[in-house]
Amino acid sequence: MAISTSNINWENITKKTQLNFFIVGLAILASFTVHAKNIQIFTDVSKLVGINFTHQNGMNGNLYFPEVVSGGGALIDYDKDGDLDVYLVQGGVLVNVEMTSKNQKLGGRLYRNEGVDPKTLLPKFIDVTEESHIQSFEYGMGVAVGDVNNDGWPDLYLTNFGHNQLWLNQKGTFIDYTETAGVDDVRWSVSASFGDVDNDGDLDLYVGNYVDYKVSAHKNCKRSGGKLDYCSPKSYKPVSDRLFLNNGKGVFEDISLKSGISKHYGGALGVIMADFDGDHQLDIYVANDGVPNQLWMNKGEGIFENEALLAGAAVNSQGMSEASMGVTAEDYDDDGDIDLFMTHMENESNTLYVNDGSGWFDDKTTEAKLAQSSLPYTSFGVAWIDYDLDMDLDLFIANGAVILDSVQEKQGIQFPLNQMNQLLENEGNGQYKDISVGQDFISISQKVSRGLLVGDIDNDGDTDLIVTNDNAQPQVLLNNKISKNHWIGFNVTGDLAEVAAIGTTITLKIADKKSIVRRSHRDGSYASSNDPRILFGLNKNVNAQSIDVEWMDGSHERWDALVVDKYHLIKKGTGTKIK
Repeated sequence: MAISTSNINWENITKKTQLNFFIVGLAILASFTVHAKNIQIFTDVSKLVGINFTHQNGMNGNLYFPEVVSGGGALIDYDKDGDLDVYLVQGGVLVNVEMTSKNQKLGGRLYRNEGVDPKTLLPKFIDVTEESHIQSFEYGMGVAVGDVNNDGWPDLYLTNFGHNQLWLNQKGTFIDYTETAGVDDVRWSVSASFGDVDNDGDLDLYVGNYVDYKVSAHKNCKRSGGKLDYCSPKSYKPVSDRLFLNNGKGVFEDISLKSGISKHYGGALGVIMADFDGDHQLDIYVANDGVPNQLWMNKGEGIFENEALLAGAAVNSQGMSEASMGVTAEDYDDDGDIDLFMTHMENESNTLYVNDGSGWFDDKTTEAKLAQSSLPYTSFGVAWIDYDLDMDLDLFIANGAVILDSVQEKQGIQFPLNQMNQLLENEGNGQYKDISVGQDFISISQKVSRGLLVGDIDNDGDTDLIVTNDNAQPQVLLNNKISKNHWIGFNVTGDLAEVAAIGTTITLKIADKKSIVRRSHRDGSYASSNDPRILFGLNKNVNAQSIDVEWMDGSHERWDALVVDKYHLIKKGTGTKIK
């Protein structure tokens, strides 16, 4: 949404806030000055909406490995009032006795969305961490959101360098349910994902674990030239991931060995669940750092097989493993199946894997013109979004180095890993153009970006973003909807159990374009959880829309005559059944 200051009562706003408004106004004005037809696509409103959070990685000069990897966050309507609240992961202090973050009392923070302020036309957030009863003082990494006990209230699973935690939502306040649920993991966990992998009506949990690192066994690693630098994951042994099966009451069984998951060690950083072969069972794709990625195909009865190599999604087209960090999965080419996009290290191109419909993939990075633009960057959080509502999927990528930048060191930058984030526009033919530089994107100082939270924060029908930054404040980026295109959105959670929504796909049929398919999910990106609502851009189309919904059990329903430019509740069993 565009920012307006016409109705602001300046007498009730501090001088500092007035200055922030002035700075934002100058930035937007500068966009018009450079080119009258272009304004900023996103506006950074971080200092104006009440999210007063600074991530602290505890760096003290020893270059401890976890400092460079943390941390993500979540968009979650924890109080079920219809707008997205924000949970942000905090780091801590790492010392030779492992961890003292509990003594530091930093902890992750929960911010409640109070809705759009009619004076500023911006969403307003307040810190409700204490009243929520969440106490997360481990050294945080990521977040997964899911309703583990099917009571209609979304719960939080926090991954940590240390003990993981499951916080059970009890109608707006939380209790630590970790021990009861049996889902702790003391190893270094980064990303996690909820999904019903056995189709029994409850959400199961996949936890991606990284490497066997202990501060007490820290290694001194050097870059070319002999100067100390952060270590690569290959300096430490990877550890296996875990798969937990829900018994229907929010209590879990560890089936990592039985399922086959624990047979492969990868160093997981990104995790996403989707039905890649169309058999109505959730599969699991794991982005591993520096070793082949895993594609766990669901064979039923709790059994999975890693078919990534045969399926063409383990390594790139040159047969090389890459430093995979983030992952996103959508039907990018509108052919009815789920494709994959991966983020990697600088000098390694990010990778587009295109699905042929059966769960077999081709590396189409070069054909999509996605290789060259990624080489200068180390990329983490990523999402396919239709930022301009023109019916095709663009890419937003959060960047930040992991190797110390000598130029930034000479400039005296404390954490010299800053890089620019990227917005890649889909040109409508499946090829992408980097529009990050200049007035078309957003003028913000470079940071060490990690997590990317994607959702409609102000409920105005476009995709907004929150970028989490290592050892810095996050960036809240509101979409200015400069295209004025139309949209339609769907909430497939509503008042039914969330398990029915995860993995659900909606096909939107438009007369002048082939069908568009989108899916409901929270996972992906990097160590973060997103808005589960499905949002379609409609370009200039203002006609009522029809959709086909395919639920994970294989059933189909149809809804007709749906009004555009609003969200619709899609409840299973209330549409027209399709054979």
